[in-house]
Amino acid sequence: MIIKIEEIKTKSNLLSFLRLLLAIPLWFLFDDFLSGNTRLIIVVICLVAALTDMLDGYLARKYHEVTELGKVIDPFADKIVIGAVIIKLFIIGKVNGIYLLLILSRDLLIFIGGIFVAQKIKKILPSNLLGKITVTNIGLVIFLIIINVNKGNIVFEFFYNLSIALIIISIIGYAYRAIEFIKKKDYGNI
Repeated sequence: MIIKIEEIKTKSNLLSFLRLLLAIPLWFLFDDFLSGNTRLIIVVICLVAALTDMLDGYLARKYHEVTELGKVIDPFADKIVIGAVIIKLFIIGKVNGIYLLLILSRDLLIFIGGIFVAQKIKKILPSNLLGKITVTNIGLVIFLIIINVNKGNIVFEFFYNLSIALIIISIIGYAYRAIEFIKKKDYGNI
């Protein structure tokens, strides 16, 4: 993939790069997670990250700036931010090892699979709706944990269990989609 300087400077890609950079302060802020002020800052940064995630795709489509770089950096930024936060939540005892492993395994499988497919078909597959729904749900569970919602709460349990189901379904969905694209001869406008 050849990256052109114009691709880096698009509004949507700059938002994705900003989201990627937000992983750095989040990583360090979780060291003082129990402080009320720090938790508030974490909440604000997570909301900014979520906002950039919603806006980048919208802006790319609105301004006809969908780029190969954007197809990579957007989901990569999501994976890095969620990965940093979920690892820190595990370290401070707020999530269990199985949930951590499910999220990290999903992201790693999709990332490696995406590289494999891109090499096979010479194009980068953009994120799909199922992936976006899964990431949104995982983000919501993380947000509920950060704001200290009781894990026995029915709302928390619903979204937590839904996120586990979506993680599994999305892995299967991405694998199926990858196989279908590899089998195709014409990749059209991906």
